[in-house]
Amino acid sequence: MRISTVSVAAALAIMSLSTSLHGQRPDSQIDPRSLSLLAAGKAAQAAGNLDAAADTLETALAVDPRNRAAFVALGDVAEARGLSGKAIRFYREALLLEPNDVAALKGQGQAYVSKGAIERARQNLAKIRKICAKGCTEATVLAASILKGPPATVIASQPAKVPAAQ
Repeated sequence: MRISTVSVAAALAIMSLSTSLHGQRPDSQIDPRSLSLLAAGKAAQAAGNLDAAADTLETALAVDPRNRAAFVALGDVAEARGLSGKAIRFYREALLLEPNDVAALKGQGQAYVSKGAIERARQNLAKIRKICAKGCTEATVLAASILKGPPATVIASQPAKVPAAQ
């Protein structure tokens, strides 16, 4: 009697484990609702309505937090609002999902330039060039941003470097 009770419990545990694993979606499949919200958010961004775009893109991420393109689009919206630190965070989230996402690397590099972190932007440029061996537009755009340098307000707010006493 004891053996049958234990075997029934083990069988139920194995059966429930296999059904829960079978019900999960692979990481490459993004929820279609999230993709439609992403398209609506990009349309709002293109129309210049950054508040609606941010709200819609955040909803897309609530529906499916693996939507890397929504993180990149939210980074673009944050950068357009002048929130470079927040943009860097969104791009980092996209890069956690896919470290070789050149759009996220480019956006993060441009946000680094906006914050005055030129060396980090150069590191992103090196990663993009490594990924795109033949060259791609993202590398060209980021290189141009690095050459242009940070905005004058960022340069003015940085403390002056004092030479070391000898």
